[in-house]
Amino acid sequence: QVRVQESGGGLVQVGSSLKLSCTASEHIAMGWFRQAPGKDREFLATISLSGNTAYYADVVKGRFTASRDSANKNTVYLQMRSLKYEDTAVYYCAAGLSGPLQFDYWGQGTQVTVTS
Repeated sequence: QVRVQESGGGLVQVGSSLKLSCTASEHIAMGWFRQAPGKDREFLATISLSGNTAYYADVVKGRFTASRDSANKNTVYLQMRSLKYEDTAVYYCAAGLSGPLQFDYWGQGTQVTVTS
């Protein structure tokens, strides 16, 4: 069983930036998702084991950047810039890629709220 833990959510103003962190209990493929109230869970990004390659959903491409810690490869980040009201959601980190955008292990989520 792989443990996954996100952190870094909070209340931020529109247009600002926020960086989420996620640590898994082992070095494993990881990704980011979010779920807004009343909506389905939405894929955001995946990051390779090396951290050299990331893949993004169109909705966040150019604003969000996924990366992997160079010193601790079990930790990944999601840098979010130019936040919009519609970015308000619970953000989830996932690990263990078992198929196209399919992950086996999930964190508990961290709330991001974008306000005026």
